Amino acid sequence: METTPANQPEARLNLFATAAKGLEKPLAEELRRLGAGSAQVETGGVGFRGTIETAYRACLWSRLASRILLPLATFPAANPEQLYEGIRTIDWERHLDPDGTFAVDCAIFRSRIKHSHYAALKAKDAIADQFRDRRGRRPSVATERPDLRINLHLKCNRLTVSLDLSGDSLHRRGYRDQPVLAPLKENLAAALLILSGWPQIAAEGGWLVDPMCGSGTIPIEAALIATDSAPGLLRSYFGFLGWKGHDAGLWERLLLEAQGRRRMPEKEKERILACDCDGAAMETARRNARAAGMENAIRFQHRAIRELQHPWPTGDGEGLVVVNPPYGERLSRGDDLKELYRQLGQQLRRVFPGWKAGLLTGSAALARELSLPLESTVELYNGPIACALYGYRIPLQPAAPETPAAPSEMLANRLLKNLRRLKRWAEREQIDCFRLYDADIPEYAAAIDLYQDWVHVQEYDPPAHIDPEKARFRMEEMTATLAQVLGCPPERIFVKKRQRQKRGEQYRKLDERQQFIEVEEGGLRFLVNLSDYLDTGLFLDHRPTRNLIRELSRGKRFLNLFGYTGAASVYAAAGGAVTTTVDASRTYLDWAQRNFTLNGLNPQRHEFVQEDCRAWLCRQTRRFDLIFVDPPTYSNSKERDDDFFIQRDYLPLLKEACRLLEEDGILLFSTNFRRFKLDSEPFGAFEVTDLSAATIPFDFARNPRIHRCWRFARRAEAPGG
Repeated sequence: METTPANQPEARLNLFATAAKGLEKPLAEELRRLGAGSAQVETGGVGFRGTIETAYRACLWSRLASRILLPLATFPAANPEQLYEGIRTIDWERHLDPDGTFAVDCAIFRSRIKHSHYAALKAKDAIADQFRDRRGRRPSVATERPDLRINLHLKCNRLTVSLDLSGDSLHRRGYRDQPVLAPLKENLAAALLILSGWPQIAAEGGWLVDPMCGSGTIPIEAALIATDSAPGLLRSYFGFLGWKGHDAGLWERLLLEAQGRRRMPEKEKERILACDCDGAAMETARRNARAAGMENAIRFQHRAIRELQHPWPTGDGEGLVVVNPPYGERLSRGDDLKELYRQLGQQLRRVFPGWKAGLLTGSAALARELSLPLESTVELYNGPIACALYGYRIPLQPAAPETPAAPSEMLANRLLKNLRRLKRWAEREQIDCFRLYDADIPEYAAAIDLYQDWVHVQEYDPPAHIDPEKARFRMEEMTATLAQVLGCPPERIFVKKRQRQKRGEQYRKLDERQQFIEVEEGGLRFLVNLSDYLDTGLFLDHRPTRNLIRELSRGKRFLNLFGYTGAASVYAAAGGAVTTTVDASRTYLDWAQRNFTLNGLNPQRHEFVQEDCRAWLCRQTRRFDLIFVDPPTYSNSKERDDDFFIQRDYLPLLKEACRLLEEDGILLFSTNFRRFKLDSEPFGAFEVTDLSAATIPFDFARNPRIHRCWRFARRAEAPGG
């Protein structure tokens, strides 16, 4: 077990600051300014070194961090017993009195323990049992303001146990007392200001304007920066205040230092303007500014964008506009948003020539409506919503608004050309779902599949030479072009992000619509779901492989391993086989049985097994005439203690599957892992034939690396097995 000393004031500690996605790099720079050593950007935050004073300063002064954690121990926790025993080995009396209170938070990523609430309960039991065994009594659990908040981070079956020194998310400064619609977190607001250059502009006497201030978070954070006010000064609770290792004298000194640095704002000398067209929002903003002690630093004006004016009579000098307008995710929708952004761009040109501007939005297309010269783009997240901070330099001379670009004529022409060519082929083949487009034009990096009159778009990671802002806009432009070319309403177009797969995420649920449509392929019917998963339930590139299975199936016993939604089994059953379909997911097996019923095939005459395929294979003795093996690239089974990676683990899997083949049986093995390499030498008793080229369908010919496929047939001179 790796442990960290925690109760030594001068000890150099390993610490971790969590942050919202996109804020890791600026947070590392901020922590270095606060005296942190070895600040390294990591997934979900920044690891750094320092003393307890460094940790206290981060809690008090960090404008960007969410939490400051002090790791106590790291150890394997592949099951609840390991988690319990590992936590019991930590000496909790060093950190908490038996009459104190504690709480446990838990986050889990790609681990065999799946439920964070259950893991937290096991941790609470371990801590309570240790105190009960040693002292005869135990601390109480308190979810609100406990003496000690414990953070569990379980990733890839390895657990890090930390003290949460912040106790509550640091974005909760203490000045916002009422919830508002579509709130902007305080640390994200501070990030917009820092990334836009406000600290330097404020130090040089410049001005800041937020023309759509809402509850006032951006102007209040701007005032805290301008007055050198520690964002944690208003908080009455931190996680270390009830910790036995707390140095109260040190903390009091840091509070007095922060209070001494704070420059109190003077009325009539404010250089921050907050505007909004909503009177109720303005009242909330004023109340929040008053609670933050920043009311004198901010001028409030109730006015709409079209009424925006320069607040200072001379109208000269350097300044910054920072704005977080609605972008259709939580507030308004529709064409009125385009008009709002155009109007904002026109007013910024007219009122603030020469200023800088920062715009946070989740829509690249809406950002383009400003028609301002773009200087920078920083990808951020507003809660779960992917956004970007667009940085502009407002031109000194007014310019005529640019006409928004129409959907790409080049893209439209390519889609029409592909549609004419593929539609005739699809009709001949009795197919009404096929791949229409696959990154044919590099700037529009996506795969587009048609399912009757529904459209499924999978966006690829854009090439390195494509600017992310342009890629974002082009995807929105592609959607508009699809609707125009295909005459398809937007609600029938589903857009998903197809990127380098993280472990097991190809089966991660994305939505809960449960909306299924029927499609036809080769005279058979299948149910597909375009909304709820990254994949739809029917792998279109396996169409020729399924046809081959049907041709080979008459009178055979067919085994479908990793059967997914049973499409290959339907083909085999339609060809005259008795089928066995094995998959670990009950959802997919139920889906498979519905596909059988849809085709007039009685599921009760076939076998559907819910079990890990490898565990099931090892116990089997019966033989099959035809076996299809199509494993995922990676899987993490609930029923096994080890994960599965195709390149590493295919040999024992295929050997076990080949063991079940009849003497004249055939095994088909397929994988979508593009870098896969098959070593046929261990299969000397089999004739191994590469069928990859023969199993790539016509609509995937532009991308022949979509899958690899091999045929295994036992050599005549090698009977038995």
